[in-house]
Amino acid sequence: MRIALNAWFYGQANTGSGQYTRHLVDALRLADRSLDIQLVEPGRRNDLAKVWFEQVAFPRAAERMRADIAFVPYWAPPLQCRVPLAVTIHDVIPLALPEYRGGLPQRLYTSLVRAASANVSVILTDSEFSRNDIAKYLHVDIGRIAAIPLAADTRFTPAQSDSDLERVYERYNLPETFVLYLGSFEKRKNIETLLQVYGWCAPSIGEGIPLLINGDEGTRAFASDGRPMTLGAMIRELELAGDVRLIGRVAEADKPALFAAARCFLFASHYEGFGLPVLEAMASGTPVVGSNASSIPEVVGDAGMLVDPLDARRMAGAVIAVCTDDALYERLRQRALLRASQFSWQRTALETLAVFKRLAPASTERTL
Repeated sequence: MRIALNAWFYGQANTGSGQYTRHLVDALRLADRSLDIQLVEPGRRNDLAKVWFEQVAFPRAAERMRADIAFVPYWAPPLQCRVPLAVTIHDVIPLALPEYRGGLPQRLYTSLVRAASANVSVILTDSEFSRNDIAKYLHVDIGRIAAIPLAADTRFTPAQSDSDLERVYERYNLPETFVLYLGSFEKRKNIETLLQVYGWCAPSIGEGIPLLINGDEGTRAFASDGRPMTLGAMIRELELAGDVRLIGRVAEADKPALFAAARCFLFASHYEGFGLPVLEAMASGTPVVGSNASSIPEVVGDAGMLVDPLDARRMAGAVIAVCTDDALYERLRQRALLRASQFSWQRTALETLAVFKRLAPASTERTL
């Protein structure tokens, strides 16, 4: 089977699409060594060149190389492609959440890829939640959508070296015990509620077990009513200066040791297509306290404590319990490791390959 791969993000390890593409391609090649995966790479990299590459250059290259499948591993299918087309759509945030629709160029681009999605042979996505959202917002037959979960990088494990742990404790001035949030600060991440959780935690664990956040005083976040605020201003407004510590930008290389060192991971997001940081925490043996919204319950299962994302008090109760009850902590830790072991890039590749093979007979006829 010959697969033409849109490689716009291939090799860009600082992007989610780049990480997904690299991990999946590596795992596909291991799963079936007879696969012929041809990377179709762009010549130039700017906004206009990106649209030309996606809509013209890539489908032409797929046809020219007589590919069985043209695979776009992010939401950018071409409007026309004479090769059977597979696309990965991780989520439809610009359609589901009005505040993410952006300015005119972004809305035009979303309209383009939305229209092109009608011509796709199969859509891959990361969760049943996203599968249902894609069917709803793109008006696509749900039978054409396959939910295939992601996996954490194998770097995320409780078995971190002493030198790695020492490095992160020194670099970020970590306390002996802490609760951790690693992520972005978009509106959907529900950062004010995250901080309010620690408002309820403060009298019980407060300064002894602070919440550590990967930002600084000037990091832009959003209040629950949508107002833009800096993290520093939000922390001061909630009077949490002694209970929440900002540790600045965290290097990718430091994330596994930080996850492994944390007592628990706090994640109050409203909307996730998958929620990879949750899985990375569980793979590190770190219990998750978070929201029961969107795809998060699919990932966590019974391996964490999930509550309504707007119920800061109940979420705080869960954090306090994990931080003070060693038996509960150990039980959740073991469940987290067991649950995380069910997700692997091998599984992702095998399920993806099964979808591709269902397309292969029709595509072979077309290319002969």
